[in-house]
Amino acid sequence: MKKVVKFGGSSLASAEQFKKVGNIIKSDEDRNYVVPSAPGKRNAQDTKVTDMLYATYAYAEKGNDFSKALKAIEARYNEIIEGLELDLSLEKEFEVIAENFKNKAGSDYAASRGEYLNGIIMANYLGYEFVDSATVIFFDEEGNFMADKTNEVLSKRLEGVERAVIPGFYGAKEDGTVKTFSRGGSDITGSIVAKAVKADVYENWTDVSGFLIADPRIIDNPKGIETITYRELRELSYMGATVLHEDAIFPVRKEGIPINIRNTNAPKDEGTWIVESTCQKPKYVITGIAGKKGFCAINIEKDMMNSEIGFGRKVLHVFEENEISFEHVPSGIDTMTVFVHQDEFEAKEQKVLSGLHKLAQPDSIDLESDLALIAVVGRGMKATRGTAGRIFSALAHANVNVKMIDQGSSELNIIIGVTNNEFEAAIKAIYDIFVVAQL
Repeated sequence: MKKVVKFGGSSLASAEQFKKVGNIIKSDEDRNYVVPSAPGKRNAQDTKVTDMLYATYAYAEKGNDFSKALKAIEARYNEIIEGLELDLSLEKEFEVIAENFKNKAGSDYAASRGEYLNGIIMANYLGYEFVDSATVIFFDEEGNFMADKTNEVLSKRLEGVERAVIPGFYGAKEDGTVKTFSRGGSDITGSIVAKAVKADVYENWTDVSGFLIADPRIIDNPKGIETITYRELRELSYMGATVLHEDAIFPVRKEGIPINIRNTNAPKDEGTWIVESTCQKPKYVITGIAGKKGFCAINIEKDMMNSEIGFGRKVLHVFEENEISFEHVPSGIDTMTVFVHQDEFEAKEQKVLSGLHKLAQPDSIDLESDLALIAVVGRGMKATRGTAGRIFSALAHANVNVKMIDQGSSELNIIIGVTNNEFEAAIKAIYDIFVVAQL
């Protein structure tokens, strides 16, 4: 077998954590390719190295003396090196970084050094070959990821390389300028590497034992998810589940490579398997519950709306003109509601309302703010009758007023709209009816 293993920042925050990672990698000879993140927090009061780098570069960009801040970052790495008893010095690397900061190399370059330096340490510690991601992962001049070129170059570079460390989070434009993915982008790098080497498994190691059915900040000790499909994960990630970067799914999905979310601090836990499809029946009717606060609803009414050709297009065109993306658009015979992010909408609300009146000529428009959207996701819902009814019943019992309910044609998820202040109560009620009631 061939495995790609990615380790998050909390897994590599200290020498002690590095040793745990080393033991995990050495315990399985199939773990051939390693993708490290930058060192994360060692404790709750600590600062992530990536954040330290952003702050240090901000000093440099303003022409201020940043040497003390950079020395503090160097000390973090030296602490790891000394703890691992490595014969390694990063002094020359920091001299190059200091020079590039002075020359305003960019905040992407600055942030990428966290993974770059950790990659050097990891390669030295394991005795693996180091491959700089800037030489094998590519972005175009607009900053868009170049999937085909990356796959071609990376596949060729790793051909014949039995064991390698490829830092996460960054690549480079064709002119050599360093470019990063969005925060959490090391997950994406791991996925890209897994595709390039045609891995059998992509293991993503973090500080939790996989995905949980619901947010542990809302539900006490929620049950874990053993197996989840790419489509289910996409729905949950979009609505706030944050164990894995949502874009990490795409490279491996095309190749049918499963992702295994594992816990560095509990390596014997099986974690969560993310797969393309499965005939395994889920333990519960639902796979997971996730949601977000901070939406508002624009309720549009117009008699005979259903017979007016192009009405929906006119309405959505106004939002497009104002560069506002919509979340959901439930509709009735004479009504249409557009859910949008409240913070995006508020600054442009009067412009949008004016545009709607001019273009769509509605009878009335009503706004409702401080709403939350909750996604109830599960492949088991398709084969289970009365799922929506049970949700309504549970929410009514908890005295939660449902503002909107929308079920996709795939029957994979049901979206529920509630007020922000009833968000937690709604999630508890849904969790209780589908999970606790079945225990």
